[in-house]
Amino acid sequence: MPFNPAAASLSPSLRRKRAASGEDDVDITPMIDITFLLLIFFLVTSTPDQESAVHLPEALHGEAVSQLESTVFTVSQEAGDVASVYAADGKLAEFLLPGDAAARDAAIQKAVETGLTDNKPNVIVKADKGVAYRHVATVVASISRVPGASLHLAVLDTD
Repeated sequence: MPFNPAAASLSPSLRRKRAASGEDDVDITPMIDITFLLLIFFLVTSTPDQESAVHLPEALHGEAVSQLESTVFTVSQEAGDVASVYAADGKLAEFLLPGDAAARDAAIQKAVETGLTDNKPNVIVKADKGVAYRHVATVVASISRVPGASLHLAVLDTD
């Protein structure tokens, strides 16, 4: 180690000590702090997509059904007396089923059959509070034509 006159004049407590192995240790604590701050920031500032949200009716009784083991349909109240049916959880435009009754019936049956082959025996129907029951009944009738499907109507848990 070469002689350093500036370091020799410092007190022993102020001298910089070298690591014995020659490697510098990296303190990752500030990096972890920043990661947690970013995580908290994104959790607090993010808002769920209100466009695709469905306002479910409230219920006092019922059992929960796993959505991972279910095919989900959403019935949404549109302008006037028209209801739209989506083959997804929420009002997502790419999953909008056709307006024609026969084509919608065939699409619903095909989605339920696909769910059954993918080991999804449950079918969940989510409908907005304001949807007339006749619109939900047409979806239920289409689902009931597929043998082996277990139908469930989604409600909001009040507990």
